[in-house]
Amino acid sequence: HGRLLGIEGTFLAKLSEEAMTALALVYPIQNLITAIGVGIGIGINAGIAYYLGAKKQTTANQIATQGIALSVLHGILLTVLCTAGLWKFLKGFSADLEVNLMAITYGNRVLLFSVVITLGITFEKIFQSVGKMKVSMFSMICGCLINILLDPLMIFGIGPFPAMGIAGAAYATGIGQTATLLIFYFADPIPVKIQLKYLKPEKQVISRIYAVGIPATLNMALPSLLISSLNGILSGFSEKYVLVLGVYYKLQTFIYLSANGIIQGIRPLIGYNYGAGEKKRVEKIFRTALGLVLGVMAAGMLISWLIPGKLIGLFTVNEETIRIGITALHIISFGFIVSGVSVTCSGALEGLGKGTPSFCIALLRYVIVIIPAAFLFGKILGANGVWLAFPVTEALTAVFAIILYQR
Repeated sequence: HGRLLGIEGTFLAKLSEEAMTALALVYPIQNLITAIGVGIGIGINAGIAYYLGAKKQTTANQIATQGIALSVLHGILLTVLCTAGLWKFLKGFSADLEVNLMAITYGNRVLLFSVVITLGITFEKIFQSVGKMKVSMFSMICGCLINILLDPLMIFGIGPFPAMGIAGAAYATGIGQTATLLIFYFADPIPVKIQLKYLKPEKQVISRIYAVGIPATLNMALPSLLISSLNGILSGFSEKYVLVLGVYYKLQTFIYLSANGIIQGIRPLIGYNYGAGEKKRVEKIFRTALGLVLGVMAAGMLISWLIPGKLIGLFTVNEETIRIGITALHIISFGFIVSGVSVTCSGALEGLGKGTPSFCIALLRYVIVIIPAAFLFGKILGANGVWLAFPVTEALTAVFAIILYQR
């Protein structure tokens, strides 16, 4: 989802800076929906992998079936609640009526696909839990390509499509997500059965899903709280800083993409081997993943210093915004490499079924340290102080993550 927002932003940037700002304002809500879907999906993923490793097929079937039912319920609730609160949420961060109206236009449409998002993510995690990573990759690529192809057609009115502006971007996103879900549904059979006879709620199953899923959801939802808080701090300087923060988080999805892929790969491996009692193999998987993630983040930092102007220029042509964005990317990227420690520890803990320790790492990373640091540094150093809070937070959190994982 983050990848698509980044690509979508390049098209909307050609529409206007107001459209980009609107997208940035809606992003926390979209991230919240994705976070709940992915969080519960991680709980399902970890449970299936563990019980398959422990040779408990029936329990794995129950987790898959009841997990899908829960994802549908979550999607319905999110559609209702987020749509009802969208306007009030937007007014808290922008007084620009044009920007808010564009955000409402985009938000109301993408929220209609909440059930599709949560259900699609659940299928993705189920396929990953049984080692069907290629199916997961293929379905996601197809959804992404459809979204990317439809974006310019529906935004600018090319071919048979009318020019729908930011509404077209929302529809393109929804259609792409629907395509991903359909491919999962019609994909090859998997080693777990999704049947009505496994739908009866079981306390052990529900508890297992939520024991990992709720902390993982909070883990992923915390960036929404962080972005909203930073938007409030940065809007006191200029709305251009809010736009730059939105651009950064779109670029971040590309930079963290490979690292997150590695983490998604190790969760079922760790869960399965832990369930089978292969603890030495679990430790080897962790060390290998940590080395790979640190390498990926080092490459991300290098790119952020070599071509920052070109990266920011994908989303805006305003020279002042690009200048602000280059400074922000330079400062924030100092924390990329060390952030790999926290990311890897969190993923490994989730694979082990240890959702609460993983959440503690995220809480420190996204709330306890960075928000007060951004407020304090912002008062002392101005907007650049807000950017400085990122690497400081990553360094402190990495130390805490290593200690927690070792314990």
